[in-house]
Amino acid sequence: MANLKDKIEAEYENIDKLILELPVKDRLPFLEFLQLAGVATILHNFYNGIENILKLIIQENHIPLPEGGSWHKELLNLAVEKKIITELTKYQVGEYLAFRHFFCHAYALDLYAERLEPLVENIKEVYLNFKNDISNFLNK
Repeated sequence: MANLKDKIEAEYENIDKLILELPVKDRLPFLEFLQLAGVATILHNFYNGIENILKLIIQENHIPLPEGGSWHKELLNLAVEKKIITELTKYQVGEYLAFRHFFCHAYALDLYAERLEPLVENIKEVYLNFKNDISNFLNK
């Protein structure tokens, strides 16, 4: 059975592959409908990967996972409380959580390049901050 660091590394590999597939933000307004839906799916998957890593760490530390309708948001709060991520990272990742909620509950017809641009533009910085926080937590 893989240890925690191996499981996290597997999630990082998947996230890395996703990010490589994203177009540059300036290209978004020129994408066709299905391409834009693909970008939205990648952004959704990015957040899922972040959440998977947080759940792995929380479970490994025998901390009960949040339940109920707002468990996604509570998971980020718990990660800050347990000093897994910083408040800044929570805020940054929270933008992708908000998009995830929109993505899960809206029609693809409601996707607009302008809404995706800041998420695409900031994803590498947010990911780097998240990875740094995780590394700092694991190396304590």
